[in-house]
Amino acid sequence: MLTAAKKIFDRYVRDCRYHLHAFQFERSLRKRLEMFPHLISFDDLRSNTLDYLASMITSSNAQGCYRYASSQRVPVLYASLYAVLARHLYGDIKNLTNDECEAWSAYICAFQEDDGLFRDPAVANEIAEIEDWWGWRHMTLHVAMALSALGTIVPSPFVFLEPFFDPDYLVSWLATRDWDRRPDFVSNEVQNIGALLQYCRDFHNDVRAGHVVDCLLDWLEAEQDPETGLWGGSCDTPPLLSRGVQTGYHLWLLFFYDARPVKYEQRIVDNVLKTQNKLGGFGVSLNSSACEDIDSIDPLVRILSISDYRREEVQSALRRAFKWVLANVNEDGGFVFRRNEPFVYGHEHMASSENESAMFPTWFRTLSLAYLSQAVDIPGWPADGWQWIRCPGYQFWTN
Repeated sequence: MLTAAKKIFDRYVRDCRYHLHAFQFERSLRKRLEMFPHLISFDDLRSNTLDYLASMITSSNAQGCYRYASSQRVPVLYASLYAVLARHLYGDIKNLTNDECEAWSAYICAFQEDDGLFRDPAVANEIAEIEDWWGWRHMTLHVAMALSALGTIVPSPFVFLEPFFDPDYLVSWLATRDWDRRPDFVSNEVQNIGALLQYCRDFHNDVRAGHVVDCLLDWLEAEQDPETGLWGGSCDTPPLLSRGVQTGYHLWLLFFYDARPVKYEQRIVDNVLKTQNKLGGFGVSLNSSACEDIDSIDPLVRILSISDYRREEVQSALRRAFKWVLANVNEDGGFVFRRNEPFVYGHEHMASSENESAMFPTWFRTLSLAYLSQAVDIPGWPADGWQWIRCPGYQFWTN
């Protein structure tokens, strides 16, 4: 009896500690939000974030060498790409001379290998070859965007894409992805391949790419769930719904870039709105990540630009999101991936400690703010204060 009573008591103590921790955690996030009663101005954040990016430049003489976070010392290509993209968003790339842009482009292009992929030996590991939420194919898409921002193109063809120019191979590849168990991971795969095919069509002038891009979008459209507008099966719990929206984000971008109508847009809006939590972020956890936030912000903003469906509710949700995104900026001008947690992005050289600013979230949360500025009127945040790239991927805007 004493043993049973002790187990019950121990469970009660654990539950009390859990709820106390959760309460303290939520309170810390709410206090963070209260720091921005009127929001920081666009000009102030621009200055602070550009200063942060400059502080990540390494001591190397090579143009474009950046480290991932203050605690890191090794320059990595991913950090260089995030720097290009964030600086371009803020219109800062135009302050570089032609020689500086050419030198930065040359630094990036030196990482391309014979198969067309870009690989950085500093972060080489087992997952770099096989995972698409990070790794080499993901890096290669970021290179395409960064070089476009610098005014040039990827110099050599993407040889690794050759099998995908066969429509039969492409459809078979799509059908055999693990859509049931890992749809969010699969969507990264499909976006990387699809966006790079769009790039081949538009920048390498490969006529084969145009046809297979249409095949890819046709297949995705046929597989989209008409009840939810999503992919990947059941969305009947908050985690599954969040996963479904994260999956959709990567795929909808392929449609938006080609100005191809997205089917079931009202169902999409209904479901994306459900992913917002009580602090304004878009995740099951209250300290939603940079990815979770933009995965819901982006489709809401894009659909709002072409549809009046639930307009006031969408704008209200986006205003709350604006404040939440800004709650993830630090005094140094950089942003965190997830407040109050450390984060390792693929490799130990791309790690940041708890509440330490890092290059990936700094770019991605800045991009969230840029999109939010297109949808809601925030004093001091001009919609035309951002620079866009007409390139497949993440950083394009058409209205």
